[in-house]
Amino acid sequence: MKALRLGTRRSQLATAQSRGVADEVTRLTGQPVELVEITTYGDVSRESLVSIGGTGVFVSALRDALLAGEIDFAVHSLKDLPTAQPPELALAALPPRADPRDALVARDGLGFEELVMAGGAAGPARIGTGSPRRMAQLNAWARGLGREIDTVSIRGNVDTRIGYVRAGELDAVVLAAAGLGRLGRTGEITDLLAPDAVLPAPGQGALAVECTAARPELVAQLARLDDPHTRIAVTAERTLLAALEAGCSAPVGAFADLLADGQTVTELRLRGVVGTPDGAQLVQLSTTGPLPASVEEAAAVGRQLADEMLAKGAAGLMGERAL
Repeated sequence: MKALRLGTRRSQLATAQSRGVADEVTRLTGQPVELVEITTYGDVSRESLVSIGGTGVFVSALRDALLAGEIDFAVHSLKDLPTAQPPELALAALPPRADPRDALVARDGLGFEELVMAGGAAGPARIGTGSPRRMAQLNAWARGLGREIDTVSIRGNVDTRIGYVRAGELDAVVLAAAGLGRLGRTGEITDLLAPDAVLPAPGQGALAVECTAARPELVAQLARLDDPHTRIAVTAERTLLAALEAGCSAPVGAFADLLADGQTVTELRLRGVVGTPDGAQLVQLSTTGPLPASVEEAAAVGRQLADEMLAKGAAGLMGERAL
């Protein structure tokens, strides 16, 4: 049987999560899968995500390979995927979501509040992240404790980022818990940042499995990986992001909780935040209602909350507009 070609970024994290999807495709369908590593612009550029446009810098090369027939399907981190879906490509599956939270890796095993109160060797604690969303909420959290922190913009893979802490250049870094989990490195986490304190990026922790819409049999085959609850939740989050006209590197956080009555999910609570990177100004709102019965209903929840946030001045706090 001919193997399906799965396109993936070359990073250790990307290949780890792609191998997981490949194994699941083989388990469900019996079809062998081989990984095809592709370098994206976001992988080779050392500039900040904001300066290089943010939206789509990690996915365009994979999509080009799909449309050229060089690969059969691709796996993306959903938070990197632009909210506008090209009609020639199908978002065939959103597998069950991993931990959506942000995670702190800090010196001396410290949690965030402990680190903020202790400070760094020469002043406020220095915390590395490439995300304006994280900067805004971390700075606001520290302000609420009556302290200041120094958020430092960094790029690089997981080893590079954690290496700044190990070398003493930074007091901590913030990464996605899901990525550390997929790499088997949750033991390095010193604090899991609850969404009550730091809302994750829209779609964080979820993967997207994409192929060309011209191959309906493959779309149906890959759809066996889809998790309906994940699709409902991230649709609400990503619609909020799109309705704010913000890209994936804008300072926007969103998280849809699925609330259960016993074993049955009955409600969805969507929370959104927009803030200035220094944390001085935040617009943060939430809405709770019955579990949407369709992705269209989930999208309506996201649009409604975005409208409320815009009415509260969210547009003026975003440094990036969608391209």
